Amino acid sequence: MVSIRIGSAAALQVDGAASGSLTVDGQPLAWDVASPGPGRYHVLHRGRSFEVEVVAADYASKAFSLKINGQRLELTAQTALDQLLERLGLSGATTQKINELKAPMPGLIVDVRVQPGQAVQKGDPLLVLEAMKMENILKAPTDGTVASIAVGLRDTVTKGQVLLKFE
Repeated sequence: MVSIRIGSAAALQVDGAASGSLTVDGQPLAWDVASPGPGRYHVLHRGRSFEVEVVAADYASKAFSLKINGQRLELTAQTALDQLLERLGLSGATTQKINELKAPMPGLIVDVRVQPGQAVQKGDPLLVLEAMKMENILKAPTDGTVASIAVGLRDTVTKGQVLLKFE
């Protein structure tokens, strides 16, 4: 069972049965879906046609942005485990602030793309680490500001070594 909230509206309870059918708030959902391309769907439901486009999907936070017939909708989903953690008052316990970026493997720093004091967003490139003749772009794990950089260009690093710190 998954709870889906559309904006700030009350949540829908969606259940996928083993047969592949869906129920929404206990009622079977009868629909036909075709996908003309990646992230695009054509849905028929109760004789009406809907054009659906997935604008953004953040699977880690279970947040999705859709356009249905040109109207944008923001959705959030909660699994049974998410709902249990929320009822127990532990929903914030699954997120933690990341203060450091550590080397995922030994290698050589071949590019530093940020400087101290620079604001970064999740996914922004920070450093390039060469390991086993491959360049690995290390990206920001979260939004934040670079506090300090502990390595320099052409430095050799070990696995787990702190590369930079966030404020």
